[in-house]
This record gives sequence, structure tokens and C-alpha cells, in this order.
Amino acid sequence: MDMAQFARNLRRNDRGVWSPDSQSAISSPAHGNSVYFDVEGKSFWFQHRNRCLLELLQQFPPQGTIFDVGGGNGFVSLGLHQNGHSVVLVEPGPEGAMNAQHRGIQNVVCSTLQDAGFVPACMDAAGLFDVVEHIQDEVGFLRDVFAGLRAGGRLYLTVPAYSSLWSQEDVDAGHYRRYTKPQLSAALGRAGFEIEYQTYLFQFLILPLLLLRGLPYRLGLAQSGCDAEQVNQSHQLPGGAAGRFLQAWLDREIAVIRSGGAVSSGTSILAVARKPR
Repeated sequence: MDMAQFARNLRRNDRGVWSPDSQSAISSPAHGNSVYFDVEGKSFWFQHRNRCLLELLQQFPPQGTIFDVGGGNGFVSLGLHQNGHSVVLVEPGPEGAMNAQHRGIQNVVCSTLQDAGFVPACMDAAGLFDVVEHIQDEVGFLRDVFAGLRAGGRLYLTVPAYSSLWSQEDVDAGHYRRYTKPQLSAALGRAGFEIEYQTYLFQFLILPLLLLRGLPYRLGLAQSGCDAEQVNQSHQLPGGAAGRFLQAWLDREIAVIRSGGAVSSGTSILAVARKPR
């Protein structure tokens, strides 16, 4: 795919990655992509988020190519590609862009939307998967995405839920906020989007995150940073009956989305919005 027809400032380098001449600063940990690259494929969290997204795409299909903006290591893009969707990964972090290429993503842009200079109404659909919380001017950013979408184009996104779950992990990750469904709806509406669907995800994680992360942070007991082994352990379900029970809970969330319903609470929000025709 020739990305020069979509963005004014992009050039293709000798590795086949498209990038602009200059890059803006981003609010995310410097080596966050490298820490999660090996974790994602074995993580119940990343796998469940992909499964929920793919289920949602059955009900709210894209018009064409999905631009996975802030797509990190390309785990979502790979899942989309493997399920028959055309995808372009847009990731400002060089590590993430390189990891996505190693995963087999063919269309990789190492840039922010603004630095790339995407032309108006060039995108069929867009994805923002745990991206908006990293943006200080959330509405301004969403308006940029809105401008880049074609009329009728859909935006698929996930964000972390509930400010009561704010913790040192949010600080370390470079987050500015967590959301409720009304708060996310308000931000999307101010940017011009029409909300088509919203649901919470990871309902069973609310209490563990509150007790193990939220309360220690509020009490000043949280420590900054964790190593790759700690990250890996936190993304594994327990073994035995407990693990089977929690997997069944996750499967139930998939069934709720498939039926057109919504999960009433959770630690993440999955939503789809549309640019009016």
C-alpha cells in the first residue's frame, strides 16, 4: 500500500516502514513496547480484548481498511489481519513499529497522526486501542481522527475504566485519565462522533485492581516500575478450577457482546462510534 496517497509527510525507509522527517513527543514509557512484546501472545488480557473486538466487528463492520492508530507492537493489527481485515498500523514508537513488522504487518507507519500529515477523509475506519488515555488533549486528538475518517467511517476503541482504579501503573504508563461510559461518550460527542455501542470488559478484575493497585496507591504504598517477569505473571490466569472459572467469565462477556448486550461494569471500556454521513 502506498501510504503517500494518505499522508503528506511520509517517506518509506529501507526497511519498508513509513515515517516523517520529525517526530513529536508521546506520553508512554520509553520501553513499554519491548516489555509487552513477549507477553501479549500469552496474555489472557490481550487475547480477550482481541476476541471482544473481533466479535464487535461482526456486528459493526468497517467500510474497508482499519488504521490501527497507536497500535504498539501490532498485536491487534495481527489479529485483524488474520481474520480477513485490511489493516495499517500507525505507531510513533520505533520499537513498536519494528516489532509489528517482525509480526508480519506489511503496512507500518512509524509516526503520530499529526506528524504523518494524513489528508482529510482518507481513512475507511480507525482503531484506538488503549490510546486516548495517553493524550492530554483527548478531544483535540479525537477531532483529528474524526477529520481523517470518511463520512460514515467507524472508530473502534478501548480505554481503561473508573478513576477509582487509578494506580501507580497508570502513572508509569503515562495515562492522563480513566473513563466511565458517560465520560467517554461525552468526549466522543464533543469530537463529532455518534456513539453506536459501548460495553465494559474484564468485570472480574475490578476487585483485584482496587485492592492490589488502587488502594496501595492511595495509601502511598505503591512502588514505581516492575520487571518483565512481574508483567508476565500479572497477565496469566491461575491454574486449575479458578482459571477455568475466570475463563468462563471471559467467555460470557463474549457471549454478551454477540447477543448485542453490554457488560455492566469492568476495568476497560470497548466502544464503536461513527462519523455521520
